[in-house]
Amino acid sequence: MGAKWTGGVVDRRGDDGPPTVEEWLPVSVPGRPAAFGDAAGPIAYRTTFGDPRNDAVERALVELCGIYARAEIWLNGDRLGAHDSTVLPFRAAFDPRPENELVVVCERPDPLTGIYGSDELPDEFATPAIRWGVGFESRPRTFLRRFEARSRLTEDGGVIDVEAEVDAGESIDGAITFSVRPEGFRGGGTMQRASVQAAAGERVTVSRTLEIREPSLWWPRGYGPQHRYAVRAKLGEESLERTVGFREIERDGEGILVNGTQVRARGFTRLPGGDPATDVERAVGANATLLRARTPIPPTFYDACDEAGVLVWQDLPTGGPNADRSLERTRSLAAALERTYGHHPSLAIYGGHDDPSRPFDGLYGGGFLTKLRFRYRARRTTADRPSTAAIAEVLPGGRPIVTSAGPPGTDSDAALIFPGWQYLEADAVEWLLERDRSIGPFVGGFGAGSLTAADVDPAGIPGLDEAALEHWVGADPTVEASQTYQARTLKTVAEALRRRGSGVLVAATLRDATPGGGAGVLARTGEEKEAYRALARSFEPVQAILDGPPEPGSVGITLCNDTHEEVETTVSWRAGEAGDETVVRVGPLETADAGTAEIPRTASGIELTVGGNGRAVTNQYHL
Repeated sequence: MGAKWTGGVVDRRGDDGPPTVEEWLPVSVPGRPAAFGDAAGPIAYRTTFGDPRNDAVERALVELCGIYARAEIWLNGDRLGAHDSTVLPFRAAFDPRPENELVVVCERPDPLTGIYGSDELPDEFATPAIRWGVGFESRPRTFLRRFEARSRLTEDGGVIDVEAEVDAGESIDGAITFSVRPEGFRGGGTMQRASVQAAAGERVTVSRTLEIREPSLWWPRGYGPQHRYAVRAKLGEESLERTVGFREIERDGEGILVNGTQVRARGFTRLPGGDPATDVERAVGANATLLRARTPIPPTFYDACDEAGVLVWQDLPTGGPNADRSLERTRSLAAALERTYGHHPSLAIYGGHDDPSRPFDGLYGGGFLTKLRFRYRARRTTADRPSTAAIAEVLPGGRPIVTSAGPPGTDSDAALIFPGWQYLEADAVEWLLERDRSIGPFVGGFGAGSLTAADVDPAGIPGLDEAALEHWVGADPTVEASQTYQARTLKTVAEALRRRGSGVLVAATLRDATPGGGAGVLARTGEEKEAYRALARSFEPVQAILDGPPEPGSVGITLCNDTHEEVETTVSWRAGEAGDETVVRVGPLETADAGTAEIPRTASGIELTVGGNGRAVTNQYHL
């Protein structure tokens, strides 16, 4: 939409008209206007537009997507409606004038239930705004207001449950045609007609169940094709379409099962900001098969994940000082998410937010006494959160849930482990996993921070621990030194988890939320840090990794296989003038001994290679 917008802080609420604003400033909508980041009250957004209709007999429809948080919508001085969901769009039909004025008043979110409040994000992300899109459309007098489609597997094959809502601007006695066709592959489809009757001014809902015999399944990338079906509802000359996929998602003690088969999920946390589809492409470039979304994300994100075969772990707010109010907000948000995104085959997991406690900050180093203090604190660590049963009760059923993610000692459903950053040394991850075997199978976060600009104060970068950066990199860290340290830390932890067969491991994070640095493996604008390529190598589905630190002397090599196929391949290593190779066979989702590297003291690094003949995969380490 090409409309120009202005925005301002509301200074007075009227009794029978839209609120007033003392000063209107030019703003970009959709977006997060930084100019209002410090404002304590509601923010109003205003635009003018012409008649969007193609014909005077048609109706106009306004759609607002990603409103954050509660909002009132005013059109030409009249209250058009209210809205209280970031996920569900606001839609309203109206009779336009030749010139129209739209005012959207966005309230500050409740601090107990806000979904963007986090020390990982700058204040601008909590600014009330219209985040995802605004549209004005011309629609027939009677039109399809909403269409939902949901696939499910049955004992006899599969079915797709469809539901269409008809907004009758004039009386109708007709039929809706529902059709299903394979999207980009050969397979069976179906078509069915359903009668619809409504008087002028009514809204009616029409539901049907469409049967698909022998449906083709959707799989995560690397485990099978991403088969999907286009489902269409057609009323007269207009139609709405949704894309669905058939798959089953379960969780066991080792990780995630898709369609009854164990898969390995490796990926990143994604913070808000930037283009979602581009972030999915970047994650795939680093061999990710999962993205953890900390906040609700536009539909384009799920569309891209469906196409790329990337699983989504969708977080929901489940903490806060008022547990009851927080969980009720979670219930509402979860229902909206399931209704809006539940048809996407990539939506795999719902999870609660991370526990905010950081009981081990400052326990740097890896010596015996430091580890002893770590164990002492772990035994006395508790998490202030609602009960697992209470969280599970408000999250949608039908797919795996992670009720909590927290540090060692908090008895969390998923582990957050940050050796080499918040505590211990990076290679102490081996001791950590050996001490507590429950934290290895399902890891919801690990990582370290780094800088992307030399002229920034680390203390002013959200999500970047200034004390940790100073300890590990130095009092005046350079961009290069910080990024090298981050890459080595992430690589050490990720490969230790892979050797132990971790089912799910998520690095924090894909991309920095702010300029200057952060925990991302990419800068805010998408430029690669050193850690991006390092993790891309560590996440290769079939990869050789070192069993210990890259140091002169004897170091074991392990071949990891995250695929469903048995692999027989050549594993070779080269360090300076030394090198060797061996043939290794490794079973599906298993690891195998790939020999030992003898690293000479004169070497500056070691490179491992899997395979050959133009299909080699390498893994590199600096000494």
